Amino acid sequence: MTGHSELTGHSELTGHSELVAPAGLKGVVVADTMIGSVRGAEGFFHYREYDAVEIARHQTFEGAASLLIDGSLPAAADEAVFRSELARARRVDPRVFDVLAPFVRSASLNPMAGLRAALSLIVDDTPTIDLDPLERRAIALGAAGAVPTILAGLHRLANEVGPLDADPGLGHAADYVRLITGATPSPRVARAVETYLLLTADHGFNASTFTTRVVTSTGAGIGSILSSAVGALSGPLHGGAPSRVLDMLDAIGDPADAERWARQQLAAGHKLMGFGHAVYRADDPRSLLLREMAIGLGGELVDRALEVEQRMLAALAEWKPDATIVTNVEYYAAVVLHLAGLPQEMFTPTFTTSRVVGWVAHLLEQAANNKIMRPSARYVGPEPRRPG
Repeated sequence: MTGHSELTGHSELTGHSELVAPAGLKGVVVADTMIGSVRGAEGFFHYREYDAVEIARHQTFEGAASLLIDGSLPAAADEAVFRSELARARRVDPRVFDVLAPFVRSASLNPMAGLRAALSLIVDDTPTIDLDPLERRAIALGAAGAVPTILAGLHRLANEVGPLDADPGLGHAADYVRLITGATPSPRVARAVETYLLLTADHGFNASTFTTRVVTSTGAGIGSILSSAVGALSGPLHGGAPSRVLDMLDAIGDPADAERWARQQLAAGHKLMGFGHAVYRADDPRSLLLREMAIGLGGELVDRALEVEQRMLAALAEWKPDATIVTNVEYYAAVVLHLAGLPQEMFTPTFTTSRVVGWVAHLLEQAANNKIMRPSARYVGPEPRRPG
């Protein structure tokens, strides 16, 4: 493993020099990638050689997915082929829902847990080291395409309505909204959701992507790899913030109370949902574009969110004047997804519908030039007892 370390020293136990990484591996480089990167100080991220925000403005989700997975922006004919592949993959065998329905209806299976179970049922789990590149791509793309249908079907089962069949005539984002709500969204709503999916398909070596690379490095099957990534994303510190933004906006109520509310929360040691990011020290470019999408949708919630944002940023600047705290992607994601008619409990699943494309790109890249990831830990407990 290469990268910056807090401490370099000789271990008496292992007999060789060790690099001790900072907590959370912050700033440590653990792999090479051609998929993309985040430049937090600049407020910039990219998919391969393209500005990701420009991709989100001008491309379809299918075009961006093809770029991430296959390595280049597709020509129109190639994008049509990829779109067809993804649409076919959205067709999920109804027997999957028959198996999961009793667990969903007993409230013991939330959408993310249900997705892990479904991936185990439908995805070929042949070890990746026993597959050739084309076989790995076919299985992984099939899994990625099935994710929105599975998540939407689980949500509908939980609400005692039947899952819907995918509509191959719709784009990936529009069909996802329809699969949840039962109604085909307007072009404006579909594009707003598609923009969110485009902006969140990949974002550096975040926790779930790193999980994807680690599990892939073991030679595991694609079902196991993606299930592990879903588990990482289900954690509220990674994928759970958008739904909490709406709770925060409801708790604040009148925007005039935002600064007072923020100071109370900060004094109590609580985080303000939708603000701050582990990487960005300039504006989160995803948030800026999603703000545009929200303004385009319009309405009271958007007006309120805009005013609350400014007041919260003012409170944060007063609270930590030496820190750069920005509005992150979750803030306006919550607004856009709510206005699209998606329920709060489906915000993290919607994130998953997008990020699975990045996971697929990373697992294919890792599998193509693999070495098992096997870092060390620094023992800090009592001195071990030696025999005799």
